[in-house]
Amino acid sequence: MKNSIKIFLGATLMILFSCSEDLLQRDPISSFSAQGFYQTSSDAQAGVYGIYDAVQATFSINFAYWGEGRADAVNTNQAGDPFLLQQNTLNSILASARWNNIYETISRANYAIKYVPTVFEGDSEFGIQLVAQARALRALSYFYAVRVWGDVPLILEPYESIQQDIFPTRTSKELVLNQIEADLLFASANCRANFGGQRDRILITKGGADAMLTHLYMWKKDYASAIQSAERVMNNNLYSLVTINDWSRIFTQGYTNESIFEIGYNEVQRNSLRILYALGSDSNFFPSVSFRNAFEEGDLRRDLIYDVTETQPRKIWKYFGQGFSDESPEPSDKNIVMFRLADIILLKAEAHHQLGETIEALQLLNIIRTRAGLPNLDIQGAIDLYGDVESAILHERLIELSFEGHRWFDLVRTGKAIEVMNPINGLNDEANLLWPIHEDALNRNPSLVQNSFYQ
Repeated sequence: MKNSIKIFLGATLMILFSCSEDLLQRDPISSFSAQGFYQTSSDAQAGVYGIYDAVQATFSINFAYWGEGRADAVNTNQAGDPFLLQQNTLNSILASARWNNIYETISRANYAIKYVPTVFEGDSEFGIQLVAQARALRALSYFYAVRVWGDVPLILEPYESIQQDIFPTRTSKELVLNQIEADLLFASANCRANFGGQRDRILITKGGADAMLTHLYMWKKDYASAIQSAERVMNNNLYSLVTINDWSRIFTQGYTNESIFEIGYNEVQRNSLRILYALGSDSNFFPSVSFRNAFEEGDLRRDLIYDVTETQPRKIWKYFGQGFSDESPEPSDKNIVMFRLADIILLKAEAHHQLGETIEALQLLNIIRTRAGLPNLDIQGAIDLYGDVESAILHERLIELSFEGHRWFDLVRTGKAIEVMNPINGLNDEANLLWPIHEDALNRNPSLVQNSFYQ
């Protein structure tokens, strides 16, 4: 069995979290006293591991639906979410429009943030570290929620009393982003620097919090802060780029030195990677023509990413290895890599360019290009190939981070979503960049208002 997080919460802990299956359809009073559960340090650790358990469920398939399904690197022959996302015909009964799992994660985090400190006397370093992980995972959840739906209910306390508002309204995305920043700054300051071994990749460390901060600051266009947090990641001795010979191991085996945070799965906790990418003509997604045509000659990553032996490739074997042909529909136990060093290097390159520091930007871009077997770019080379330096960096992210759940957010963040996707599916309205709120959430909470494009 893969040495991943072995989450066994026990019947008592399952009762604790059963009331948060759908956060916006809650019983006013929980039948379980969280304070009664959190008695020992082991209870506190189990409570935090319960948050990771919820993260596993949240991103099992949605990391790709949210981050790739509406972008240009994939195509599909499948009905349901894959087709509707690709055609930009989203509706309020779309599976990926549900935020249930995200808010379950947030609910678990809120319980831990409130009750873990009650277990420990004084300023316990272990207790503070557990709270820091909980706040980082809450921040991760809200960061996805804001990018997918915009304004979302900001809930920072567990629901335990009938006196609490059980029908929260949507909070301005700016305020939610501010809370995300506060949580991640706390996590950066208080998470452990390392745990040792594989746990450094599947638990939130200081480096993981700093990687999330870098993404947050790029989303907020706070480029100076993004550079600072990225430098903390790059100066962290836990992380180094692997060679191109080991590049596939990042995804097929996990736990490499390049990985900053990956969601751990095993034979018990499994995800949908096979369904998403590995079933040939039956998979959710396969490489689009524009993606296949985007490679420069000599790029060593091409045949590590998809089946180049097929005229119309249907297999994305990035997560399974070159030559992978097992088309079993069984769930996958491969880890999902959320943040890695190459991602942060390219974000830092983009931030430098936005601040007019183009030489620094190109130096960072060329680190990734060199590993891929590509020649260095100067300003004129970037212009000749891609129009400008920013587009060269964004193109490098398209290839290097392909199918890892970043492309759609990169297009939205850089203001290029309509430009890129309009010729593909007619996207032409900024309001259409958000997902609709699922009808179940609207029916259960009269305080919610649908996003304007879907009204």
